[in-house]
Amino acid sequence: MGTIRKTKSVKAILEIFSEKGEALAAIDLIERLQQEMNKTTVYRILERLEEIGILHTFKGKDDFRWYAMRNNASSHNHSESHPHFQCYDCGKTMCLNQELLIPTIPNHKVQSAELFLTGQCEDCLS
Repeated sequence: MGTIRKTKSVKAILEIFSEKGEALAAIDLIERLQQEMNKTTVYRILERLEEIGILHTFKGKDDFRWYAMRNNASSHNHSESHPHFQCYDCGKTMCLNQELLIPTIPNHKVQSAELFLTGQCEDCLS
């Protein structure tokens, strides 16, 4: 696992993830940070944070790339698979703390899998 310099831009992005406590779409981060940095900088930082294992990424319902903090960045493991959930009502998108059991396929090596669930979150149901 590599390192990343804690520049003002990196700190700003990490702060947003800490505040929200949920997955964020790159497009939302770009919009929120447009006064502080350009979209190329946002994408570059997100890519680097994913490379070093602080964030992981998945594809959401609108084919946008979503980013979420890893629960335990020290156990960076590219084969780690868990489902993600997005609420149709409020848009909240999150990692679910459930491990996916990946089936063994003869004569194949599965390196990753994604499961994306949509519906209503706990808050919107009540």
